[in-house]
Amino acid sequence: MAIERAQVEDIIKAVGGKDNIEASTHCVTRLRFALYDDKLVDKEALEQNDLVKGQFSSQGQYQVVIGPGLVDKVYDEMISITGGSRASKDDVKNAASKKQNPIQRAIKTLADIFIPILPAIVTAGLLLGINNILTGNGIFFEGMSLVQVYPQWTDFAAIINTIASTAFTFLPALIGWSAVVRFGGSPLLGIVLGLILVHPDLLSAYSYADAVTKGTVPVWDLFGWHVNKIGYQGQVLPVLVSAYVLAQIEKFLNKKIADSFKLLLVAPITLLITGFLAFTVIGPVTFMIGNAITSGLVYVFDLAPALGGLIYGGFYSLLVITGMHHTFLAVDVQLIGTQGGTFLWPMLALSNIAQGAGALAMMLVLKEQKGKGLALTSSVSAFLGVTEPAIFGVNIRYKYPFVFGMIGSGIAGILLTVNHVLASSIGVGGIPGFLSIFPNNWGVFFIGMAIVLIVPFALTFMYGKLLSKRRQTPATPANDSVQKDSGRQNSALDVLEVKTPVLGHVVPLEQVPDPAFAERQMGQGIAVEPKDGRILAPFSGKVIHIMVKSKHALILEHPTGVQILVHVGINTVSLKGEGFTMHVETGQTVEQGQLLMEFDRELIQKSGYPIITPVIVPDGQNMIESVEELPGEANDLQYVLMKIHLNSSSNKTD
Repeated sequence: MAIERAQVEDIIKAVGGKDNIEASTHCVTRLRFALYDDKLVDKEALEQNDLVKGQFSSQGQYQVVIGPGLVDKVYDEMISITGGSRASKDDVKNAASKKQNPIQRAIKTLADIFIPILPAIVTAGLLLGINNILTGNGIFFEGMSLVQVYPQWTDFAAIINTIASTAFTFLPALIGWSAVVRFGGSPLLGIVLGLILVHPDLLSAYSYADAVTKGTVPVWDLFGWHVNKIGYQGQVLPVLVSAYVLAQIEKFLNKKIADSFKLLLVAPITLLITGFLAFTVIGPVTFMIGNAITSGLVYVFDLAPALGGLIYGGFYSLLVITGMHHTFLAVDVQLIGTQGGTFLWPMLALSNIAQGAGALAMMLVLKEQKGKGLALTSSVSAFLGVTEPAIFGVNIRYKYPFVFGMIGSGIAGILLTVNHVLASSIGVGGIPGFLSIFPNNWGVFFIGMAIVLIVPFALTFMYGKLLSKRRQTPATPANDSVQKDSGRQNSALDVLEVKTPVLGHVVPLEQVPDPAFAERQMGQGIAVEPKDGRILAPFSGKVIHIMVKSKHALILEHPTGVQILVHVGINTVSLKGEGFTMHVETGQTVEQGQLLMEFDRELIQKSGYPIITPVIVPDGQNMIESVEELPGEANDLQYVLMKIHLNSSSNKTD
């Protein structure tokens, strides 16, 4: 897909200009900005940009969703325009973190630690799900597992279990590596630290409770000081705090020890000090804190499971918006390590599906094809466990599918917690999430899955159709009059006639020498080859956006909510406003035929730019049923350029 330089310039302008960008990078789907001042962001301008599928602020970053396959081109163009340097994701994160409060920084730190190890955890979760199918009683045969009926599969299942459980058995090593990297230490030392904490000579943390009951907990006798000789399998806090201490000690020693002695001294001293602190102070203290946190959480959910399920299940999608959902990865891991399973992850999986169902319903509610396509693809992504495209690209934009998704997942959350549904692993969300659920809980989980598929879909579909029907209801005669003072036209309008904004020859968009227009990537419309240098209002309405610096384009909004873009020339943004005079400003109400701008036709042509002027109806406008284009010769300003057929009244409904 081709991109227009002006669109990228508009994104830069909308985020406050290049002087407001401290650092920028991109991932697979979105631009990520660390801005000096988020208040300078023009959200409305971003919303109007055809390249932008969504926008949000999270963890100190302002993120603009573009879409896979296109975001890298937009980023390259943006760097070309701003002259800025390319930044890594870490550069942007570090710049963004400066604006965060301590709680936000803590959440960001946890996310930075756990996200890199998610592939290993997801893989382990999928394999454990396969193992659950093979070894779970009552799935295929009443009271028996598949391997009991077919013993030849026993060792096959055992190998799968060994491979799958490795990531959880040695989880402290994974966390140690990622955490030490995050805190600025050597990755290898982080791995060794994690392995130390799960050394086979230590009593496994999984056996600790039983050993306490029997009084058989082994100890080290350090000159009369007895220290429990236990490992920290399935624990999060001991390795996190130990990794931080290790990184600080290593950095301190690297500054104090000469280069010729670093290899011999830094690593041994760092590991020795950290290891002693981990076993004598950090481990015992954080072990108690971690167990207290999980016990408290379990107590709350045991005391009021319905309320807990309603709150966590219903509001999990809000955690995704804020980025706080990464925090609960550590809680899930701790619950699996200490309780044998987590009751939080099943609700997460169903929340994914609920938002996907809401987005899927919007495919039937929306009229224009671009919106339908985005709703379909983002719903599939959510069903597979990745909800950001559905939440930010569709559901938040229209609000009610997001709310109905929360309602559905809240109801399902109550069902899951009341019936004590647990996941044996994490990492598999959405519909495949059943693989993480203990097989004896599958029945309840599938009922919950039906709830989050049906409730959000049905509510979104019915409410969306109701909104459309209300918009189609004819207005009363009292409201059917022309409101000249506000520039509004007939309030029960079926067809909106768009008059030509400039005299000239009217041609199909296919004749515009720019693929973004010619291929209708930006929306439907028509074009005019101007014989005049004036742009007049094609209907009464409001100016909602102006390309302030280049002055070559603007967007008008009719009282029905229909918007059109008038774009003078092709690539004329490069003139940087030269030859253009704007006679209106953003937010100004205008009457049909009012002068909006003037442009120097000869200057544009001498500069080598086509003067053909597209008049576009941007995609994403639900009130539009179809656009009828009328090519011809516009010798007067009463020439009807387009007829826009509406499926709703002209009264805007928020």
